[in-house]
Amino acid sequence: MKNNKQNNYDYIVVGGGPAGAFFAYEKIKNSPEARILILERGKPVECRKCLEPQLGKCVKCKPFCNITNGFSGAGAFSDGKLSLFNQDDEEFYVGGNLHKYIGVNETKKVISYTDQIYLKFGATTELEGVSYPDRVRKIQKKASSVGLELVNIPIRHLGTDKAHILYKKIEDCLIEAGVTICFENEVNDLLIEGGKIAGVKYRANSAGEEEIAYAPKVILAVGRTGADWLEEMCKKHAIASSPAVLDVGIRYELPNPTMEEINECFYEGKFFGKPNPFNDKVRTFCQNPGGYVSAEVYKNGLILANGHSKKDDKSEYTNLALLVSIELPNVEEPMEYSRNIGRSLNALAQGNVMVQRLGDIHEGHRTWPADLENNSVKPTLKSARPGDLSLGMPHRILANILGFIDMMDKVVPGFSHPDNLLYGPELKFYSNKVDLSDNFETNIEGLYAIGDGCGLTRGLMQASASGVELAWNID
Repeated sequence: MKNNKQNNYDYIVVGGGPAGAFFAYEKIKNSPEARILILERGKPVECRKCLEPQLGKCVKCKPFCNITNGFSGAGAFSDGKLSLFNQDDEEFYVGGNLHKYIGVNETKKVISYTDQIYLKFGATTELEGVSYPDRVRKIQKKASSVGLELVNIPIRHLGTDKAHILYKKIEDCLIEAGVTICFENEVNDLLIEGGKIAGVKYRANSAGEEEIAYAPKVILAVGRTGADWLEEMCKKHAIASSPAVLDVGIRYELPNPTMEEINECFYEGKFFGKPNPFNDKVRTFCQNPGGYVSAEVYKNGLILANGHSKKDDKSEYTNLALLVSIELPNVEEPMEYSRNIGRSLNALAQGNVMVQRLGDIHEGHRTWPADLENNSVKPTLKSARPGDLSLGMPHRILANILGFIDMMDKVVPGFSHPDNLLYGPELKFYSNKVDLSDNFETNIEGLYAIGDGCGLTRGLMQASASGVELAWNID
């Protein structure tokens, strides 16, 4: 653990997801002499495989889930949607809080620039959500009449299969440019001396002696899967942070024909509502036409629902998240509240994601395997176990979700069909919001945080753009 020259860098990036990768790409492009180390506890993107589709069960890959860890982060196994903006927008309604730090105009500038990088590496030139403005306005008006807000922004859809190819090109580009990427190496601790960052302590996942890498600037780009670790670091090193809003909910699956107009006009319809009686904010998120529900594993084996969609391989169904936003201002560890919901549902589903028919929820009984066999909507997540979500999901959250589904049915007939499926839980881990300056520096000198894990962003595009923006503004 000596401070030898070989372990000295200009920048250390913790995490090889979109935020960290795009920081390294932009920094090495403009400063070819920069010594950059990326420490990623997962595998290279080409080595990341999920066996659930073949085996019909989640094998809970050790030491870390291949869906959520590895180069390009969870983005490599997501639907690969890049949320852009309308030129006349004066606010960013989806994707994160980047504009609250650098302003709307600068956010538009960096997103446009980042979009060009994606195009350079093979993203489709086709944009979703721009072809049917008259139909879009009609649907928005209908949504408004029932108390829903529908946001329409251009989306560039990579697809899970194409995203792997694109991020592999970025990975190769970084290595060829001289960026050092250490895969399957986990950062155990931060090295802070006199209120300044000095480096990080890390070791190989399998075994090996702890090592230290030194740098005057360290960038935390850990993503949602690293939110727990980041929370621990904040407590240990007095990194200023505060609780943020929780997103707790389910993954919803229904037939493509039901969602046909939304899929065609928007690809991803971004609906917001506040159903009675609680008036909590509920929103749709990560809509996947012709997609598949997936499982992903987090710390201590917590298994959550998610969804993705490929460019070429399509299912008969559309899946999307229905998320309830909850504020717990007096709770010191709000993420623990989310995790407890997840643990309860996992226990009820024998260590798996739970699935239930909407009709069974309304009738007050659990879903059985025979119910799914006779159901018109067949689960695309084969490892999901039928059960009763109401036994593990808090009443307020489930009531919000069911009320929102009823509101949506007035805009999208069939949205509340009893054969539609709810998978739980789906939780988003960004509820520990790190306090950042307008150039993303923490209260520790030289320590920066970007991407989803620190609460700055909530999606591929803004996460990637936060890395570019930091590269522009850090010496």
